[in-house]
Amino acid sequence: MPVRFQLNGVLIEEDDVSPSMTVLDYLRDTKGLKGTKEGCAEGDCGACSITIQSALGRVKTVNACLMLVPQLDGMSVVTVEGLSAPGDVIHPVQQALVENHAAQCGFCTPGFVMALYAFTQTGETVTPDSVHEAIAGNLCRCTGYRPIVDAAVSLGSKAEKVIPPAIDQSDYYTDGDEDFFAPRSLGHLVALRSDHPDAYILAGGTDLGMRASKDRQPYGQVISTANVTELNQIERDADSVTFGAAVNYTRVLPMLDELAPSFAQLVRRIGSRQIRNLGTIGGNICNASPIGDTPPCLIALDATMIAHGANGRREISSDEFFTDYRKTALVPDEILEAIRVPNPEPDLIFRAYKVSKRFDQDISAVVGAFALKVEDGIVASVRIAFGGMAATPACAPACEAALLGKPWSLETAVAAGAALREDFMPLTDFRASQGYRARVAENLIQRVFLDTTKEDVPVEVMAL
Repeated sequence: MPVRFQLNGVLIEEDDVSPSMTVLDYLRDTKGLKGTKEGCAEGDCGACSITIQSALGRVKTVNACLMLVPQLDGMSVVTVEGLSAPGDVIHPVQQALVENHAAQCGFCTPGFVMALYAFTQTGETVTPDSVHEAIAGNLCRCTGYRPIVDAAVSLGSKAEKVIPPAIDQSDYYTDGDEDFFAPRSLGHLVALRSDHPDAYILAGGTDLGMRASKDRQPYGQVISTANVTELNQIERDADSVTFGAAVNYTRVLPMLDELAPSFAQLVRRIGSRQIRNLGTIGGNICNASPIGDTPPCLIALDATMIAHGANGRREISSDEFFTDYRKTALVPDEILEAIRVPNPEPDLIFRAYKVSKRFDQDISAVVGAFALKVEDGIVASVRIAFGGMAATPACAPACEAALLGKPWSLETAVAAGAALREDFMPLTDFRASQGYRARVAENLIQRVFLDTTKEDVPVEVMAL
């Protein structure tokens, strides 16, 4: 069946492109829409930003370089060319950028236009902070950001909401020897996984998408989880919250703000809105990178991974899910269905810290996640997990033992940090040296203590 989507108001039925073609290449090379630029081809610069919207969803800005053409199925797509009104009247976002002198070389400008266009559709209060959040995924090396922020603030809420038509979706697309499966039910997904154990499982594609954008490698067979109803649910009861594995970061964030605000802040640093609108916690988990940002948090919070395969559903403890470098406890015919996180007790202290070369949108050198309870000045319970310290994200049992039952003091924190040497022997790579990682991890134990007991001691670099 063809891939059907609306592109700048025109219905497209595409049945002759490779399923491994990126949306960016399709727009520029097949459709001649050159306004969408290629900068980094990995979702960092935002020059390729476009918006997508389903008939029932909101306008979302995404990175065209990381999406495959079949992921557009059922969507309304708008590029910078599609914003102009009849008679070449430019859009209010574009007009605001002109009036505020917010463009110089212009290479990045289309991406900023699309990010700000999506922002005007959200209904958010327009403030400098909210604007900075909205354009965090777009880089400008000429103008600087002040006039761009001024342009956004001047817009207010001028844009009108757009509701696109419903478009019939396909659950299968093929071209040549490549197949793209888009099941809509859990049963269909599990059956496909059983029939195609070597197929790539595609969630948002914010990591896997670089196989096409950077490496220019075909996928062969892909099974997308994006349309599986059961994997897009968020359920909460008295004991826990369960996130379907295909729920994207944008939808997860409000719940994380309630459950564990420090976890939510870390997720906001994983990537921009463009990334969060596509990327999923389930994808981050199954990617099984030792420097993945969310796994240490989930381990520290004692989350449970719910797997589903030909033999049914089973639960796997988060600290047993990661078995080796880039490997998980999932068997070949299984998929990750959901992640269940216990509701933290009111007196639980939870902190998550990410150390990276850039504050935003950078790969971690070290991630530390800490969940502990302190009763009458004594550490009554503790779970600590780190990423970037071993081949897998993992607990720190020696460090935990050095804290449990001890007074919650700086001396205890220092001793617990030293105990990390028994838990990990980190590697040296281009992100950080072994010595740096070990020292940082030790220091993070002290940071937890200062963060939770010394309100007058700054532990974060803040803009004034």
